[in-house]
Amino acid sequence: MKPSPNLTRRSFLAASAIAPIAWSAAESKIPVGLELFSVRNEMAKDLPATVTAVAKMGYQVVEFFAPYYDWTEDYTKQVRKLLDDLGVRCNSTHNGPQSFAPEGVAKAIDRNHILGAKFIVNASAGNPKTLDGWKHVAETLTAASEKFRAAGLRGGYHNHQTEFQMLEGKRPIEVIAANTPRDFMLQLDVGTCVEVGSDPVAWIKSNPGRINSLHLKDWAPGSRAYTVLFGEGVCPWPQIFAAAESAGGVEYYLIEQEGSRFPELETAQRCLEAYKKLRSL
Repeated sequence: MKPSPNLTRRSFLAASAIAPIAWSAAESKIPVGLELFSVRNEMAKDLPATVTAVAKMGYQVVEFFAPYYDWTEDYTKQVRKLLDDLGVRCNSTHNGPQSFAPEGVAKAIDRNHILGAKFIVNASAGNPKTLDGWKHVAETLTAASEKFRAAGLRGGYHNHQTEFQMLEGKRPIEVIAANTPRDFMLQLDVGTCVEVGSDPVAWIKSNPGRINSLHLKDWAPGSRAYTVLFGEGVCPWPQIFAAAESAGGVEYYLIEQEGSRFPELETAQRCLEAYKKLRSL
């Protein structure tokens, strides 16, 4: 990603093309945000314009994905100013293994402090083949989390399909949960959990207080898979929200879209409208 260091006239014009949605944060006790991977191609062209457009839609939170780690300190400060000017928070970042490696922890802490994040979330465990391999992953996560905690931050882990599939009689996500601290966030990617036949509601209830954020990614069987918009798939959203808010300890939601039949920004806007409609029922 080539960062756009300043808000240009083009950025503002592009942002203004997205009609703002009249929606007060007071209508929902839990902030709703966008995992910016959903608009990755737009981000690569013009980050300031994309984040501005997302804010004008009504998203309250954003989550930056792995390329943020390679930003300069100065550019990271520019992004933080943009967020502050827009009234949007970055509660967490989506990270590769480097942010949890001993040699990369300090940089991850620095960049997340600048962005105002609370959680540094690992989204890549490599490819462990055994439960012992997953225990080693948990050890790495725990070691980094201790350093994050000392700096006023918290660690987290984002699942994909693999973590919810049985391995040697147990699901790897259970190994992660059992071998990381109680303040370590288990960020639930709903769609991938549902795709492999696991019950997201049961998982949330079995890990009270640790499901501090969820990626609201829908899924449908067959060729549509992850191209469906939020609310068009088979994920049981009302039950998921009820569990997250009564037991999971959710602090914010993040809509995520891998791709759809619409352009990225229109997809993000349609998903937010669907979320608001569902929550108002």
